[in-house]
Amino acid sequence: MPVPHDLLADLHVTADQFQALIDKDHSLHTLHKEYNAKDKEVLAAEGNGTNDEAVNRLRKERLLIKDKIERIVHPPKS
Repeated sequence: MPVPHDLLADLHVTADQFQALIDKDHSLHTLHKEYNAKDKEVLAAEGNGTNDEAVNRLRKERLLIKDKIERIVHPPKS
């Protein structure tokens, strides 16, 4: 049975911390919406027997969005 990813656990932030970041950064808010929509697509594809190639493509797209979110939440140290 498909299970949604826990983005906040992956990012090691609490819901309150993430909300504070979203409140300050509109692009993060937009990316979070995109991530949630893509996660739903992945779950639907996993649950309805979509071929592995399509499911893997969706997972990679979701991962790219997560990487963008992670760069905002945990910017690289310079």
